[in-house]
Amino acid sequence: MKRSLWTRLSMGAGALTVAMAGMGGAAVAADPTVEQALKLAPIQKGVSYDIPDAKDAAKCSIKPVKEDKTTGWAVFGPAGEPLRRFLDTNGDGQIDLWCYYNDGLEVYRDIDSDFNLKADQYRWFNTAGTRWGLDDKEDRTIDSWKAISAEEVSREIVAALAASDAQRFAALLLTEDELGTLGLGETRRAEVAAHLAKAREAFAALAKSQKSITAASKWSNFGATQPGVVPSGTEGSTKDLVVYENVSAVVETGGKFEHLLVGTLIQVGPAWRLVDAPQLLTGRSGDVASTGIFFRPEVRQTGEPIPPNTTIDEKVREIVVELQAIDKQLAEAAPAQQEKLNARRTALLTQLIDRSMDDAERAQWTRQLADTVSLAVQSGMYADGLKELETLLASVEKQGDKELAAYVKFRLLTAQYGLDLQTPDADIAKVQAAWVESLTAFAKEYPQSPDTPDAILQLAIALESSGNEKEAATWYGTLVKDHPSSPAATKAAGAKTRLELVGKKMTLRGRTVDGKTLDLSALAGRIVVVHYWASYSEPCLDDLKPLAQLYAKYGRDGFVPVGVCLDHNPETLASQLKRQPLAWPQVYEPGGLEGNRLANEMGIVTLPVMILVDKNGTVVNRNIHASELEAEIKKLLKSESAAKPGATKR
Repeated sequence: MKRSLWTRLSMGAGALTVAMAGMGGAAVAADPTVEQALKLAPIQKGVSYDIPDAKDAAKCSIKPVKEDKTTGWAVFGPAGEPLRRFLDTNGDGQIDLWCYYNDGLEVYRDIDSDFNLKADQYRWFNTAGTRWGLDDKEDRTIDSWKAISAEEVSREIVAALAASDAQRFAALLLTEDELGTLGLGETRRAEVAAHLAKAREAFAALAKSQKSITAASKWSNFGATQPGVVPSGTEGSTKDLVVYENVSAVVETGGKFEHLLVGTLIQVGPAWRLVDAPQLLTGRSGDVASTGIFFRPEVRQTGEPIPPNTTIDEKVREIVVELQAIDKQLAEAAPAQQEKLNARRTALLTQLIDRSMDDAERAQWTRQLADTVSLAVQSGMYADGLKELETLLASVEKQGDKELAAYVKFRLLTAQYGLDLQTPDADIAKVQAAWVESLTAFAKEYPQSPDTPDAILQLAIALESSGNEKEAATWYGTLVKDHPSSPAATKAAGAKTRLELVGKKMTLRGRTVDGKTLDLSALAGRIVVVHYWASYSEPCLDDLKPLAQLYAKYGRDGFVPVGVCLDHNPETLASQLKRQPLAWPQVYEPGGLEGNRLANEMGIVTLPVMILVDKNGTVVNRNIHASELEAEIKKLLKSESAAKPGATKR
């Protein structure tokens, strides 16, 4: 059957329509060429993606994609790296997914979710951020954000102000429906509603009057300390609320830095929402005293004015330019060059810390230095980085900023741990013991640090992996009790449940890859092994063959495996199942090991994990190895046989 598989308007290239047959059919016209494919561009502006020059484009290739019901085309670069994927995901013969890559990672996709040949969703991935925009009118303009980080909100508001784009600003605001879901008390809800009612008009007035933020302006930094939780019960509220107060954005225009006060941001699911129009800071604290809604505002601790349109000196400009150049060089540098580049980057960031004009800016540069040095040490590309982190920590502690000291200290600990693991002939048991000791001390010294939940989670994982499961369960419980709103608490709660699972009923419910609902309780009367796995893990793949053999051998006796795949995307799983079909159910939800509900419910932190459940639905082994499974199955079957009336003992 002939059908059109490729239909799309490209930005700036006019209409591009290539008709072709379905996979395996006769072509109506020529198959798409690399040149045609590379003419397609993201609908949203500002996406950084690989665009080969003419010389490299000649070495690119385009290949058909066929993964179950998904068909389409993929473009690969000279070295075989992915550049584009254009897919028909519903089998209607029309492309509905346009994917763009940068350095081998997908960074953006246009999505036609209702399959009417018009994109209505836009998503950014990996190094491009977390944004997920919805285009209800299908006019290439984002009407609302399904997901967007606080940092990205500050960047979007700068772009909206630079373009005097009222629609772009409005898409960032908390909606009336969302306000109703926050569970605020009557007084606080009315206050937020009042801010929202004035926001659009205030933005329009600012966009018309201000002259300092223009099309030439660039977002430079996100300014905030940390988000806070307004607990349920505050002034009649019925839910915890996560908010940022007094958020600012630093904007650079022709060497002049402007501070834009964004104000309060409220977390609504995977998105952050504005409640007010931005303000350009004038240097008088009274101008911004009213911006805090939930917490006492503190724009500047010193109370000193922030000079508008502050002109940075030539030295700072040179530092920033050189830092940008080093970042590009590091992405392509050989290992031998990275040590020197990382050292230079550290020196430059230290200079920016010393030249910071206020505590907030100093903290931002300090965090960036701690992050980059810690990662460089862990990657094995900066041997002297540990000493630099120790020096930085001493400096911050001398300033008396305990919160910032905790931030640097945690990066120092992770760098030390990574470096210890890289040591030739390292005594892993001693390395783990030192890691546990340092994390324990950190959790006790900085109980309220934003990094403490992650530190406790890493501590509990380390204890569990070393066999100290009772102590691990205690720390998992501490994390849930002391930091219930942290993302780590969900994983910790599941891990504690898993460690205490033997002798109890296990709950598992989800959709299988063939669209059915699987409930573990419905498998009562069978011996079940729940196999948490991923196709990128060789140990997991090694389990599949013995599981298939055991299923073939004992399936008639009531044994059945249930797979819970933790691949990041369904395409990867589909490819694996095509290579190696599995006869037992496979439950799947996207999100990988970290963001997957199924993984978090059991606190899965390493793979594979196999949990054995008897015919009564009771867990008999929460961490069984494939090599131990047959003996346990025989034991359960023998126990069942012996329990039957009239059974003869042997």
